[in-house]
Amino acid sequence: MGLGGELKRRLQMLLRRGQFRRDLDEEMRLHLALRREQQMAAGIDPERARQAAMRKFGNTTRIQERSTAAWGWSWLETFLQDTMYGVRSMLRTPAITLVALVSLALGIGANTAIFSFLDAVMLRSLPVQDPQRLVKLGAQDWAGIADSFACTELYSYPFYRQLQRKNRVFSDTAALFSMTNHVHGFVDKRTESELINVNVISGTYFQTLGVHAQLGRVIDENDDSSEGDHPVVVISNGFWKRNLGGDPAVLHHKLKLGSVVFDIVGVAPPEFFGTKVGEAPDAWAPLSMLVSIPPNWTGRNDNFSESLYIVARLKPGVSMEQATANVNVLFPQILRSFPDAKLTQQNLSALAHAHVQLESMTRGLSDLRHTYSDPLKILMAIVALVLLIACANIANLLLARSTARVRELAVRQALGAGRMRIIRQLLTESLLLAVAGGALGVEFAVVANRLLLRMIAAGQDAIALNVSLNLQLLGFTFAVTIVTALLFGTLPALRATRLQLTESLKSGRGSSEIGGRTPLAKALVVGQVALSLVLMMAACLFLRTLVNLSRVDLGFNKENVLRLDIDASSSGYKYGDPRLREMYHQIEDRVSALPGVKAASFSSFTFHEGAWDSMITVPGMPINWHVDVKHNIIGDAYFQVMQIPLMAGRAFGSQDTMNSPHVAIISERMARNLFPAGSPVGHVYRIGSPDEKDPQEQMLVVGVVKDMKRDVDEPTEYIDYLPYSQRDEGYGDFEVRYTGDYGAIASEVQQTIHEINRGLPITNVTTLDAQVARSYTNQTIIARLSAFFAVVAVFLSCIGLYGLMSYLVSRRTGEIGIRMALGAAPADVGWQVMREVSLWVASGVGVGIPVTLEAGSLVQKMLFGVKATDAASLIAAVSVLLIAGLVAGYLPARRASRVDPVIALRYE
Repeated sequence: MGLGGELKRRLQMLLRRGQFRRDLDEEMRLHLALRREQQMAAGIDPERARQAAMRKFGNTTRIQERSTAAWGWSWLETFLQDTMYGVRSMLRTPAITLVALVSLALGIGANTAIFSFLDAVMLRSLPVQDPQRLVKLGAQDWAGIADSFACTELYSYPFYRQLQRKNRVFSDTAALFSMTNHVHGFVDKRTESELINVNVISGTYFQTLGVHAQLGRVIDENDDSSEGDHPVVVISNGFWKRNLGGDPAVLHHKLKLGSVVFDIVGVAPPEFFGTKVGEAPDAWAPLSMLVSIPPNWTGRNDNFSESLYIVARLKPGVSMEQATANVNVLFPQILRSFPDAKLTQQNLSALAHAHVQLESMTRGLSDLRHTYSDPLKILMAIVALVLLIACANIANLLLARSTARVRELAVRQALGAGRMRIIRQLLTESLLLAVAGGALGVEFAVVANRLLLRMIAAGQDAIALNVSLNLQLLGFTFAVTIVTALLFGTLPALRATRLQLTESLKSGRGSSEIGGRTPLAKALVVGQVALSLVLMMAACLFLRTLVNLSRVDLGFNKENVLRLDIDASSSGYKYGDPRLREMYHQIEDRVSALPGVKAASFSSFTFHEGAWDSMITVPGMPINWHVDVKHNIIGDAYFQVMQIPLMAGRAFGSQDTMNSPHVAIISERMARNLFPAGSPVGHVYRIGSPDEKDPQEQMLVVGVVKDMKRDVDEPTEYIDYLPYSQRDEGYGDFEVRYTGDYGAIASEVQQTIHEINRGLPITNVTTLDAQVARSYTNQTIIARLSAFFAVVAVFLSCIGLYGLMSYLVSRRTGEIGIRMALGAAPADVGWQVMREVSLWVASGVGVGIPVTLEAGSLVQKMLFGVKATDAASLIAAVSVLLIAGLVAGYLPARRASRVDPVIALRYE
């Protein structure tokens, strides 16, 4: 019989065991009847013939067992029997089962949820062809336009083309714009605009990644050959489904981005989200159209407009070291070859010290990885400890249950069951419990993932991160489930089968059993308390960090400020357009006149946003090539809106126009460190290097304002403020200081803006307070989750304390009755129980304190304004555990103090 037939036969036997046994019994009965008739034919009487037939046929039970083993899977049948027995056993103790399942669901679910984020952010490879061969030039994920000579993170388009032609180590080379263009565009001839996130790429991008379109074609070199005349896009699968309903005729649709209509030439495959984890572009357009896509960035053909990432695929057989060496030979050669290269002494020195580092692109680019890698690792450790505490708790519950089953187990051993057979039965019950907990944990993880995504997004648009269940996550959950079952099931199983049969059969209760079983149970409880202390201390530290961050003096008043973004470029306005400046002045004036509005102003940035920065040159001061100043282009009322005090000089006013001297207001730190001693008001400085000749970059200082922070956990920076009435650069942030109801003010402000221009897209409407809070989202997440899991850990430890103490009180009922009959006061009995609980908690705290202090160094860099060895946090954590432990021990102590001696002695 072939393998298929054998498998089919065994499956049929497994599924039809009753029929198989009936057929086997009938066959053996026929054999016995035939042998009996043969004996009777030889002249033997019927009874002796039957006995002779039985002797010759053999042991029928043994034959049945051999037949079952030959025709089926005896081990699987045994497992199914153990499983059914385990289900019945769990249903007999519903309280223990419920506590165990909830504990496991929380522990396994939390581990699965955090691992799913860890996998998506840090471990998962890009969904492209052979991602291990992809590399990126540059070690960091900068985003923007650099203006420094010999920049090794961002590159110009001409540099990319030169490297593409001259390198010997890459089979394909691609470039992509380092910033995503957020465009309010139109699908076909629809009248309502919608936000479209566009990645601008070179014609070799899809070819380098090895990604093919599911419909149509991808962008190729022909689309990137000449500037401005290839208006084509490839859209994502999500955008196709969401905005076009998955229309098969998608290639006949168009997108209008700014003033240019783009043809849709292809749809990317469903699994492809680009090259940046956490972002999912809606469309990809060629770099030849960069200037046509709002906000209309220029500089594609500028040799030193460094704004591109360069991604390449290593040739077969080329190592990372060989590629790095070749790139670093070409890097200075290419820069020197540009005719407009400024080969000053400073630039030549920078070029001599420049080194291009190649980084693997296996897992793609990711700001999320930089922001959340440490919090995710810490949370993974926290949920692992919670699972460990849950395992210790369940092990204690199983120890208690196995003691209650001691007579049952003794009877089974007395009837011939081997110790390993009983251990296998108990481990099967543990595995069944773990699998049920794991299944509930997966459901918990699905819900937790949605909540975590919402917390990470912090009220903004959902982050494009795929944390749904996949084979890798299910494999992780299965592995955790098996390990969990072994952790909490092995010791109770070994203990439960170490029996003195005679004593156990006489009684399932006895002092010898207590002495043999409670030391392990007590050790587990002490371990739970120690681990709970570690988690509670971490929660206290992270909560204090969160409080400290919320109390940082930012240099401005974040309360009662509405902020929003206006995307004028998507409505056809370009920087330098005098109509734009006029419209912004009109918006400020109209909004400022609204009831409840105190002041309104535009700016380039407010808080925790990207900024234009550069070096400055101050006459009479040494040139520092490594000091950058952030430049904020603002309206006249900006300082009034933000309530940033003016320390010297004047604010901007109507006298500051394009035809008047260009003026600036600088921060205190900038005035103190970058200008000569004395008041800087009246001094001039130049934005850029000493050889910068643009007269618009020569600034006259007219005022000094108080320092402000751009991030809560960063030091104050050098900032200057420039009036937008004298600048052509972008300033789309709009801030409004108000009194009254936020919702009403926000609605009136947007309505007023649309009365001036109905086509202006308005996004990211929020408060400045909320924006500040979003800047420390990772600390908020880790503080909230660590506090939640610390409470769960303490709760589980309390269950362990309560369960063990209740068990001991029930085992000592007779002893307590004798003591009370001899005159012991109920209060003394209760105090003895509470003293024992206090001793366990104190032991756990004693073990946990050095572990906690040692583990503090692992989280120190995540803290702000507090040390990992903070005494107040440690005292708070210890206090919480002591109080929780006493509460857990109170009920057993109260029950012990109310034992009736007569009833207790009669029971014993």
